[in-house]
Amino acid sequence: MTGSRPVLTMTGISKTFPGVRALHDVDFRLFAGEVHALMGENGAGKSTLIKALTGVYEIDEGTITLDGEQVAFSGPMQAAAHGVSTVYQEVNLCPNLSVAENVFIGREPRRLGVIRWGETRRRARELLARLDLDIDVTALLGTYSLAVQQMVAIARAIDVRARVLILDEPTSSLDADEAAQLFRVMRQLRDEGLGILFVTHFLDQVYGIADRITVLRNGTLVGEYRTEELPQFSLVEKMIGKELDVLERLDEQPRRVVSSRADATALVDTAELGRKGAVAPFTLRIHAGEVVGLAGLLGSGRTEVARLLFGADRADHGQIRVDGGKAPLRNPVQAIDRGIGFCSENRRAEGIVPDLSVRENMMLAMQAARGWLRPIPRRRQDELVDRYVQALSIRPANPDLPVRNLSGGNQQKVLLARWLITEPRLLILDEPTRGIDVGAKAEIQKLVVELSDGGMAVLFISAELEEVLRLSHRVAVMRDRTMVAQLTNDDTLDADRVMRTIASGTHRKEVQR
Repeated sequence: MTGSRPVLTMTGISKTFPGVRALHDVDFRLFAGEVHALMGENGAGKSTLIKALTGVYEIDEGTITLDGEQVAFSGPMQAAAHGVSTVYQEVNLCPNLSVAENVFIGREPRRLGVIRWGETRRRARELLARLDLDIDVTALLGTYSLAVQQMVAIARAIDVRARVLILDEPTSSLDADEAAQLFRVMRQLRDEGLGILFVTHFLDQVYGIADRITVLRNGTLVGEYRTEELPQFSLVEKMIGKELDVLERLDEQPRRVVSSRADATALVDTAELGRKGAVAPFTLRIHAGEVVGLAGLLGSGRTEVARLLFGADRADHGQIRVDGGKAPLRNPVQAIDRGIGFCSENRRAEGIVPDLSVRENMMLAMQAARGWLRPIPRRRQDELVDRYVQALSIRPANPDLPVRNLSGGNQQKVLLARWLITEPRLLILDEPTRGIDVGAKAEIQKLVVELSDGGMAVLFISAELEEVLRLSHRVAVMRDRTMVAQLTNDDTLDADRVMRTIASGTHRKEVQR
């Protein structure tokens, strides 16, 4: 830390929404020249505290002081003008504009009132180069992956001459190399005297870069700690409010190898299924009760495979069979009719309906499958919603709240519940634990195991390779939008071997099980 006085002080912050006390008497300090991690379970109040700071929410009680001056921002633009810049977990940019336009929107270089496009593009390339990101800045932002969009949002934030940089789950869509690039930039900015408020659910990242940690639980302050003085298990216990061997449970799951199924009819069987420009033709069999992990770097084609299997994108090559019979999936409705569910990683654009309640969001898929002329009885809705609110520990446990009032992690649980309610035969989970706290992650992983043991097939996609290995019977490896290998998850398979397969791109013909 470069100074003895905090650059930012929040004192006695309280905020209540209808039916929800989001924050109660919370204190927070941030010094110049430090990375300060804000930790807590989903719904602990982290995002609410950030939005209270930046003026998205008007606080009920408390004071905010920036460089010794009391402030109350009317919104993020005013906060940024005063040197408080934020990158939220959900990318909040304009996909229909170019990368360069997104980086400098509202701050474009001008001469006599006319935007200097050449200068805009040049500065955008220079700024992205600080993040080791070499992309076409004239291309539409929406043509790039979520990971690239997140890096563009970060580039925009660091271009502002900020005194405080807030990163709310900035690595949730980044692979290991991209996260390492971001951390390099964070250390550089910290050494230049910037105060960085860092929110993440990845404990290893906290201990790799944070100088101090503040823990929230249920909207209240648990404490502020120097990172080296707070062991990981102690941090988890403070986050959840009780002793829990969650980390041990995550790491001690046995390998999930199943007996040979070479003679069994696959639940879903693709033959050279592909889509030009999205994913090369691939062959994949998934049996009932089997978890197939999909591993690969961001942009390798993992999500594209999932979208083809769900009919969200139409294949232009090959075929797909369900229960041994041809089953052309031209749209998601046909996939749902075949017992396939898809929980997308992009919950903002493809998942939640923010103005609907938790209950309504959870019932959408089942109601769509029944048809809108056959409404689900309210008693049946209550039974299903209450069951999954409890099973997934969705907080607040009020199904009539607008889903937008929930934290990102709890919104993800609502999406998972939506598909579980339909009792699918194949459940496609694309980054289901992204942005989920460590306790909830353990519960969701446990649920995947239970669903598999109960006979459900699962296609599990995650950027966390250890998570894929922990849960999967087999691992399909993607590289450059091509499925290059399918590996049995036995005692010989480890993260190093999978990474070598990704790096080499060696194609192996599938050995059916």
